[in-house]
Amino acid sequence: MAAPAEAGKANSAVLSLLAEALDVPRHDLALTSGTSSPNKVVALAGMSTEAAEARLTAASGESG
Repeated sequence: MAAPAEAGKANSAVLSLLAEALDVPRHDLALTSGTSSPNKVVALAGMSTEAAEARLTAASGESG
């Protein structure tokens, strides 16, 4: 992540990147833990864990 960890810019960048990778609206994601930590917990509305994992795998270019 290239965004600086100031005024929530890095957190916003992480959520935007995930929204793009998952092909979901940004408002479907919420940072639930880790606002000041490199370790984040994100809530995703309207998608199963399995579907999210499949989309992230596809976005990463890995076969899995």
